[in-house]
Amino acid sequence: MTDTRAAAQRFADTWQHGWTHHDAEAILTLYADDAVHTSMPFRPPHRGKAEIADYIRRSFAEEHAPRAHFEPPIVDGDRAAVEYRVTDGEHTLAGCVFITFGHDGRAVQTRDYWHET
Repeated sequence: MTDTRAAAQRFADTWQHGWTHHDAEAILTLYADDAVHTSMPFRPPHRGKAEIADYIRRSFAEEHAPRAHFEPPIVDGDRAAVEYRVTDGEHTLAGCVFITFGHDGRAVQTRDYWHET
């Protein structure tokens, strides 16, 4: 059985560092091979680690010097919610990710809700 609080903090810390440094490989270690990620409520989901990797790399290619900050996770059972904010020059992206963890502590499902200005 996984320690969800520890898994959620690892998720937040790894994403914060990985996004700031465009380290997709570090971020991908957080996901189960068959994980499903939805980047916005009405977009089709990314199914499996390969599709998630493509999405992350495409997103990073559009950024130049991001600074990411992730808040402490809110945890309940095998789920967590984490707010985040990323600034890149004159743009700011603010959002929240909802994560469901598997028995090994890796994310099996994630859903993002975000806005950019």
